[in-house]
Amino acid sequence: MMLDIALPIVGGLAGLVFAAHWLVEGAARIGQRLGVSAIIIGLTMVAFGTSAPELAVSLRASLSDSADIAVGNIVGSNIFNVLLILGLSALILPLAVHRHLLRRDVPLMIGVSVLVWGLAFDSRLSTLDGALLVAILLSYLGYLVLAVRRGRAELDPEAMEAAGKKPRALWVDLLSVVAGIGGLVLAADWLVSGSVSLARLLGVSELVIGLTIVSLGTSLPELATSVIAAIKGERDIAVGNVVGSNLFNLLSVLGLTALIAPGGLYISLQAIQLDMPVMIAVAALCVPMFLIGLEIGRADGALMMALLATYLAVLVGVARGFEFTPQLVWQLCAVIGVAVVAVQGVQFLRTRRVS
Repeated sequence: MMLDIALPIVGGLAGLVFAAHWLVEGAARIGQRLGVSAIIIGLTMVAFGTSAPELAVSLRASLSDSADIAVGNIVGSNIFNVLLILGLSALILPLAVHRHLLRRDVPLMIGVSVLVWGLAFDSRLSTLDGALLVAILLSYLGYLVLAVRRGRAELDPEAMEAAGKKPRALWVDLLSVVAGIGGLVLAADWLVSGSVSLARLLGVSELVIGLTIVSLGTSLPELATSVIAAIKGERDIAVGNVVGSNLFNLLSVLGLTALIAPGGLYISLQAIQLDMPVMIAVAALCVPMFLIGLEIGRADGALMMALLATYLAVLVGVARGFEFTPQLVWQLCAVIGVAVVAVQGVQFLRTRRVS
């Protein structure tokens, strides 16, 4: 029984990673063939490609009346992206933060997170809500393109690598794109069906499965990119990768899912009271952590991993039937806030001593 459930989940996770890679590389090469610059490829094809697993899973789940998996996948991915990916990367090597992230992308990530929470208060993201999120995405992409033309943005290393490779036969690139799209659809179907079966077997909600197994699996491309970048010493890539991915998850994945799903996307009470506030708090944590010395140190990374462990413990409690009231959630956030202030205070004092 467990083997029948585990195989679709493992196969689906592996399929998402490989299919997303095929889609990104094929699309980037076709863009190169058409004369599209590497940065435009990075802002569109590559950025969309890294969010393709989340999009495929969320769309498949919403069309299968598993809205909790769709929402849990997106919210959980954004939490994992910051706490796990940045935390693990910072433990390997302290990460550099560009000022433009603090001025533009991080405030936008926080603002969009709050907006999504506000839109979800009626327990549904309507088709109109989805259209609003997609419109913000298009405006953001338009701004980035203008920034590139003015020379204020940097080239996406992943896009440069994909676009700079030696051209190959057109049919190979087209096959790569088709295989990537087909693989994403098939892998998403496996993952969603296996996740639903697992939730029923364990007697936990589909939202908890979406927030843990599914969201971690769809975050694997971002995790691999950021950890490898940290190991190679490319400290700024990891941070930009996470912030950009979180924006695309909310604006593109959640927006398109709400836009396409019949009648919009249902949002559970737990997601509104617990998981979305945690997502907002995690996004807000980026400001003090990024600001001190424009660096995410190993102490920050350890704190992020500890916060992730705390959040997972909360989800285990929810799965076992423990009721987390809104007051308890805010108390937990207050404790976390004190821990963050303490760590950042130590970081600030160390920075002052060095200077």
